[in-house]
Amino acid sequence: MNAPATALHLLPQIHLREVPQALIDALQSRFGAQCSLAQAVREQHGRDEGSLQAPPPSAVVFAESTQDVADAVKLASQYDVPVIPYGAGSSLEGHLLAVQGGISIDVARMNRVLSINADDLTVTVQPGITRKQLNEAIKDTGLFFPIDPGADASIGGMSATRASGTNAVRYGTMRENVLALEVVTASGEVIRTGTRARKSAAGYDLTRLMVGSEGTLGVITEVTVRLYPLPEAVSAAICSFPSIEAAVRTTIQTIQLGVPIARVELIDRHSVRMVNAHSKLNLREEPMLLMEFHGSPASVKEQAETVQTIASEFGGNAFEWASTPEERTRLWTARHNAYFAAVQSRPGCRAISTDTCVPISRLADCLLESVDEAEASGIPYFLVGHVGDGNFHFGYLLDPNIPQERIAAEDLNHKLVARALSMGGTCTGEHGVGLHKMGFLLDETGVGAVDMMRAIKRALDPKNILNPGKIFAL
Repeated sequence: MNAPATALHLLPQIHLREVPQALIDALQSRFGAQCSLAQAVREQHGRDEGSLQAPPPSAVVFAESTQDVADAVKLASQYDVPVIPYGAGSSLEGHLLAVQGGISIDVARMNRVLSINADDLTVTVQPGITRKQLNEAIKDTGLFFPIDPGADASIGGMSATRASGTNAVRYGTMRENVLALEVVTASGEVIRTGTRARKSAAGYDLTRLMVGSEGTLGVITEVTVRLYPLPEAVSAAICSFPSIEAAVRTTIQTIQLGVPIARVELIDRHSVRMVNAHSKLNLREEPMLLMEFHGSPASVKEQAETVQTIASEFGGNAFEWASTPEERTRLWTARHNAYFAAVQSRPGCRAISTDTCVPISRLADCLLESVDEAEASGIPYFLVGHVGDGNFHFGYLLDPNIPQERIAAEDLNHKLVARALSMGGTCTGEHGVGLHKMGFLLDETGVGAVDMMRAIKRALDPKNILNPGKIFAL
C-alpha cells in the first residue's frame, strides 16, 4: 500500500477543448432530430447524482443503434472532440461530466433484449436497458439478473463502472457476471470481446479490461450477462442492534461460518431516521441489518435460524420479517432510497458519498474509527453498507454554498480512504474512480500501475477523446 497523498481531492480540473461548428453541422446532418443542442438537454447530460459540477456538453446524440454510436465517435474523432457515454445518469463519481467539453452519446434508446439463452443462463442486451427493464423482460423464463446497485442503472453503465450492489455477497459483481461485450473503439471500429461460454483462455481478457474502464477505452453497445434461477423461497428480515459494532460482528461471523446469505445491509441510526421520514416507515432508530435469504424453504429456514442465533449473541433483537413480496419490495426500496432520503433531510445540500471496501476481518475497525471521526466533525452524515463483502458508504451532507463544509467533508473522506488502504482495502468497491477518486487511485495502486493504465489508454485512444479526464490524468 502506498502512502496516501496529502492533497485533498476537491474539484474537477476543467480544460475545455474547442468543439468546431463543422462537427455540430455534421452531427445534425447525420442524426437530425437525434442530435440536440437544447440547453436543458445539454445540462441534463452534464450532471449526475454526485456532488461535482462542470459545464455541459456542446451537443447530445441520442443513439439508437451500434452504427449510430460508431458514426458519432468517427465524427468526433475527425475533429479530436471528446465523447462521453451516457446511460441512466445515476453515477456518483462524475463519470458523465464533460470536463474537457465534447458531445454526450446517450444510449438510453438502445434498450432492447437481443437474445435470451435460457438453457445457458445468459442474456444479451443493448447497453441502455436498465436492470428493472431487464428483469421485467425475462420474468417469464424463471430466471433473473441479480446485480442490484440500488439505482435503476443501465446495464451498459453498470458494466462500464464494474458495479455491484446489495446482493454481491451471494451473486458477485459485474466483473463476474459479464461474459461478452460489443464495443465501439476510439476510431469508430466495432469489436467483440468474450463469448457466451462460461470460460475461455483465448488471448488477453479484453472483456475484463473494458468492464470498469468507465468509457475511457470504448463505448459499450452490447452486453452478455449471466442469469440465475429464481429462488424457490425468499425471506427478508430486519434486526436492530445496540451498536454498529454488534451489527458488524454479526455480519462477520455469518460470513465466516459460510452462511449463503443473499443480502446483508447495514444502516445506521441516522439513515433509519431519514428513511423513516422519506418512506413513511416506523423502523426502530437503531443500527440495523437488513437481510435476505434465498434457497429452498428448508435452507432459507436454516439460514435464518443460524443468523438469528448469531445476532442474539451480539445483542440483536428478534427478527422482524417481511414475509410478502410487497413487504420485501417496500423494505428494499426504502434501503435503496437512503441516499435520496438523506439529501432531502437537508434541503439544498449535496452529498459526498464514499465507497471504501476492506477485507471483512478489518471491517469493524475501519467502520468504528470512521464513525468516531464523523461524529466529532459536526458534519451531518449517514452510513449504509453492503457489509457482507466489506463495502460501505458514508454520505457527508454539505451546503454547496459553504466552502468550509466541503473542505471538512473531503477531509473526512480523505482520512477514511487512507484508513481503508492501510487495512488492505480499496478506495472504491463499486462506484468506480470517475473524477472524485482520481487521486486516491494513485494512493492505492502506485505510480507504476497507473503508468501502465495510461499506456493502455494511449494505445487504444491516442487522441484522448473517450471520456477524457476520468480515472487518471494524461
